[in-house]
Amino acid sequence: MVIETVGAVEDFAKAVKRIEGLEWLGEIEVDELPPDEDFHDLEHPEKPLKGRLYLVLTNQQALTELLSLWRRYRDQDDPKMKFDTGLTKFRDVFCHLWDIRRWGPTDRLLETGVLDIWQEELNDPDLQNRPVRFEAELWYRDSPDKRAESEGVVRDLIDSLEGQVITSGAIPGIRYHAVLAELPANRIQEIIDAPETELVKCDNIMFFRPVGQMTSGETLADDYVEALPPKNEEFPAGAPVLAVLDGMPYVSHQHLDGRIILEDPDGWAEDYPASERVHGTTMASLVIHGDLGENSAALARPIYMRPIMRPDPRDFRRPRQEVIPTDSLPVDLIHRSVKRMLEGEGDQPATAPSVKIINLSIGDYSRAFMQSMSPLARLLDWLSSKYDVLFIISAGNQLEAVPLDITLDELEQLSQGDLEKRAITALLMNARSRSILSPAESINGITVGSVHFDACSDAGLANRFDPYSAALPSPVSSFGSGYRRSIKPDIVFPGGKQWYQKPYIGRQAVSLTVNGSMAPPGNKVAIPGQVASTDSTGYTRGTSNATALISRAAVHCYETLSEVIDGAAAAGYDDSYTAPLIKAMLAHGCSWGDMGQRLVDVIGEQQNIRNPVSFASRWIGYGLPDIDRVLECTEQRATILGFGELSDAQAHLFRMPLPPSLSSVQEWRRLTVTLAWLSPIQPSNQKYRCASMWFEANNPIANQRREAASGNAGWQAVRRGTLQHEIFEGDWAQPFVDGDSLVLKINCRKEAAAIDSPVSYGLVVSFEVREGVQLPIYQEIREKIRVQPAVPVRQGPII
Repeated sequence: MVIETVGAVEDFAKAVKRIEGLEWLGEIEVDELPPDEDFHDLEHPEKPLKGRLYLVLTNQQALTELLSLWRRYRDQDDPKMKFDTGLTKFRDVFCHLWDIRRWGPTDRLLETGVLDIWQEELNDPDLQNRPVRFEAELWYRDSPDKRAESEGVVRDLIDSLEGQVITSGAIPGIRYHAVLAELPANRIQEIIDAPETELVKCDNIMFFRPVGQMTSGETLADDYVEALPPKNEEFPAGAPVLAVLDGMPYVSHQHLDGRIILEDPDGWAEDYPASERVHGTTMASLVIHGDLGENSAALARPIYMRPIMRPDPRDFRRPRQEVIPTDSLPVDLIHRSVKRMLEGEGDQPATAPSVKIINLSIGDYSRAFMQSMSPLARLLDWLSSKYDVLFIISAGNQLEAVPLDITLDELEQLSQGDLEKRAITALLMNARSRSILSPAESINGITVGSVHFDACSDAGLANRFDPYSAALPSPVSSFGSGYRRSIKPDIVFPGGKQWYQKPYIGRQAVSLTVNGSMAPPGNKVAIPGQVASTDSTGYTRGTSNATALISRAAVHCYETLSEVIDGAAAAGYDDSYTAPLIKAMLAHGCSWGDMGQRLVDVIGEQQNIRNPVSFASRWIGYGLPDIDRVLECTEQRATILGFGELSDAQAHLFRMPLPPSLSSVQEWRRLTVTLAWLSPIQPSNQKYRCASMWFEANNPIANQRREAASGNAGWQAVRRGTLQHEIFEGDWAQPFVDGDSLVLKINCRKEAAAIDSPVSYGLVVSFEVREGVQLPIYQEIREKIRVQPAVPVRQGPII
């Protein structure tokens, strides 16, 4: 049963549990309810309303009692009529009631787009008359017996349609239960033609989802190869701290040989030709070496890789697209992969317990983020909190062509600046259909978008055109925001310049159409080559690349962090602080710079966008990170790392000594503060995030908020996720005495559920003056600081 309201009623779940026979299933926030005569905004009557869906499982007795409550409320004149103890929330819900209905076929089929994908498969001449596989996500039941009973009903219905269940899985920590099944093509066509079938009406099923949509993106063409012998570098040593879950890498490639710990527990290598190990090879190359065009040093540690994709047997092109296999549930496969790595499987010990960072450069093209968290995003959030590990996730590539509404003749007449403005405008107008792809909405992970930039400088345009004149968000990079309008993507990073093919006839229309070429420009990477050569390289582009490069930077952050902790002999430090600190370090050097200003200027010219700064944050998040800023200090800049753990209604105070040389000096100064944590989650609660943390940096030294992802109005947006990054500036003479400190307060409160154990956080703080100013900022702060625990402060009630 679905109870749909305008607005929200907090803690409704507790009231549901008061009626025997009702079982709470969850809640979903709704952004666009059409206004009517009963519910509308008085100042803006046409404005869509926000609402919430409350999902409840009921039997006949409970339904009768619920309807009795509704009739009592409906027949009374007093909207504040008294209900029995514990049932008052039902009165509050009835006051906001929009609709009560059954969860039906439309809910199960339309949101996932499964009908369109099924029809595409049935229309594909290469796939016709083959059974069609799909995932049926079931309503999660707390009781194992009820889960088994529910799954049994679904299995019987599938059997009755001459289908079969391939596998099933349940993960209590994220309230996930699903079966992977297949039906004959004619049965799928019957559902498309008339969805009101017994299977689709089955009350045990929440959603039908397509399979085979979790991919690496576009298939790359074998159209370009450069030979590049490897440098003479030492082989890596030590335990891996980075894992890459991707396709199978070509480990015999000279740039990868001896640098990967490869685990293939399912024996996929035998059916995974070397020439088709494309995506895993390119990701490994970027993680280990960076962009080969930059000639950077290889990582000093090996990386751990576990294949979760393989060539799609339904694809008749060569090389075939790499996908999560259609005989596996993606959530179950990734869960088993991470558990095997960090905890062990069965009687086998953990295969890589030292890993603190996991790269996931894939996305679900059938699940663009809308409002509710996908099962895979929930899984990553739960795993990150459970194992104290940081997931670095691609925002997703958008491969649909974007028309520029001009012909080739008109394109040739445009200046580069006008072309850039037209391209940005076209992408903005399509933003709603270019949302981040699951699992990029994960609140605990770092989600990475791509910037249109690389180290390649000598590629000829030929019959191609570059839509940009500067480093801007890549045309293929997805738009946010994240869950509950949190900042997503978190950061952006160079993922290669994306050039586009011109039409050949002057009157033909021009569009931004991705072609998958390995010709430059782009990030230079190792590739298998057509005959699996061991020194081939090519050029690729996209958010996968940007994500791999950020994962590489995360390893550098880990190495620096280890040196700092070991050198300082930090009291009270344990491994639970490592992932939050790396997360904070990655974002700490972020700023919008010229890229942000250019976007805001173009967005500001659009008539239908009211807040250009906020809209820009949906494309670039906190901006482009300068990783070196957090890895190195200068005489004019000091960076301090902090850590701790907090529970509900607790706070810590951090004191950073102020440099005496700055007292009463009129000089520009900047304070940058980044706070990160990994929150436990409550999947059945719309608030979802259990631990809300935030810092307060009230001070007279630098109190002008310059960047908070949404400008001065962005202080709320940066507190909605698990990463708060803000920049404050000042330039006036402020007197203070030797020994004065800048005080930061770190706060914590429960949100979706109680915080069962203290939550670890990482804090990075930088204080600086302009480069070249002869003030010994770093030295003075260094001499005065003492490594000591944060000062605990007991909070009062937080409203």
